[in-house]
Amino acid sequence: NDDLKTIAVTAQMNKDTDAYLTNNTQFWVVRPQIGLGGISGLGTLLSGAYIAIKPEKGKKEHHFTGLTIPPVLATNQKGKQFILEAANVGSMRSGTPISFHGITVGEVLNYELANDADNIKLTVFINAPYDQFIRKNTRFWIDSGIDLSAGADGFKVRTGPLVALLSGGIAFRTSPNDKVEDVVSENTAFQLFDDYDESTQVVYHKTVKVVMFFSGSVRGLAVDAPVLLRGIPIGKVTDINLEIDAKTADIRIPVVVEVEPDRIKIINKQAELTVKDNITRLIEEGLRAQLQTGNLLTGQLFVALDMFPKDKIVTHQNDTGYMEFPTTPNTLDQITHSAQAIMDKVSKLPLDETVAEANKTLKSLQVTAKEADKALVSVKGTLGNTDAAMKAADKTLKTADNAMNSAQQALITLAPGSTTQYELHQLLQGLTQTASSVKQLTDYLEQHPDSLIRGKEKD
Repeated sequence: NDDLKTIAVTAQMNKDTDAYLTNNTQFWVVRPQIGLGGISGLGTLLSGAYIAIKPEKGKKEHHFTGLTIPPVLATNQKGKQFILEAANVGSMRSGTPISFHGITVGEVLNYELANDADNIKLTVFINAPYDQFIRKNTRFWIDSGIDLSAGADGFKVRTGPLVALLSGGIAFRTSPNDKVEDVVSENTAFQLFDDYDESTQVVYHKTVKVVMFFSGSVRGLAVDAPVLLRGIPIGKVTDINLEIDAKTADIRIPVVVEVEPDRIKIINKQAELTVKDNITRLIEEGLRAQLQTGNLLTGQLFVALDMFPKDKIVTHQNDTGYMEFPTTPNTLDQITHSAQAIMDKVSKLPLDETVAEANKTLKSLQVTAKEADKALVSVKGTLGNTDAAMKAADKTLKTADNAMNSAQQALITLAPGSTTQYELHQLLQGLTQTASSVKQLTDYLEQHPDSLIRGKEKD
């Protein structure tokens, strides 16, 4: 052509082929190709390239744009087309196989950007008779060929067809709740999930958005992070922002959360209460949001909802248009704040005065210790005198005993009733009383040696 970008081919058609020349008819050049379905066009190695035609019904047309690759579907192939919506196309392309229980039953025809520019629309074709298994609750997912999952019962491995393992593919399954009459019409749209596990989750269409204001760090929190109510997922994070108040220089982080209320079964439900009414009631009872660590290795955070009845409700200036959900600091923030409060109290203590008083007390104790040493030396001397006194008393007792023995011998020799015997008898009684007194004194000193210092205690 004159634009030097395309080649114009003039073809001579047989007279009886005029009915095949419509606006839906396709032309392409057949040449050797290797695709997901195998090798095609090998015959052209001997015969040379040629132009193939795929006629379709439509309006008459004599000018056509040839295809760069052969069409995926053969002429008059039975089955239905459907639309799959995905966030990204990944490795999907024209000819990507679609499997059902490991059997290849269809393929991807083409894909294009959706009108909202947020999703990719894939046009797929399911061959008959497998198209009857496409029902209203059918789930499609991207089949990478192998899926690994870990749970309480160990690791699980799921494998798909070999072609899916090499180049990827799409798989689908039917719902046990669907009936035969639930077969959908052609061009019905379905969501394409990222993997099998995601396709098994229940899809809730009713959602409520709330905003949560966090004052601490949200590092590790990302969009699509789960929102858990006592460990059970009920929503996800949809938006995270950073705001600074120009007047107060207050920094806050509003996090928008999308909650799926149908995930929660309401017992004793009251017809007049809405979802927001129930949320307000739970907030009044102490329901709060808290950031918690979901993975210690990666530091990923999630939003945990639980009861904190002692925490006060703190509200913020809310310009998001969503209902505000109160938050509470996480455990690490609480520990940090407690440690900071303790350090603040310690810094306010009069440490200099306390140290000075402690030094004075130590000096006073040193003086007291020296005085105590002197007192101990004096007590030791007194105890030495006490020992000498006790020894002298022992000697006195021995002398008294000897005198009494001598007196008794003298009494034996004296005549009874004489004056001498009487005087000796009186002397012996005096000596006996003296010995008894000395004995009592020594016994008391043995039990109370400190009485030499303090004196005898009064009864």
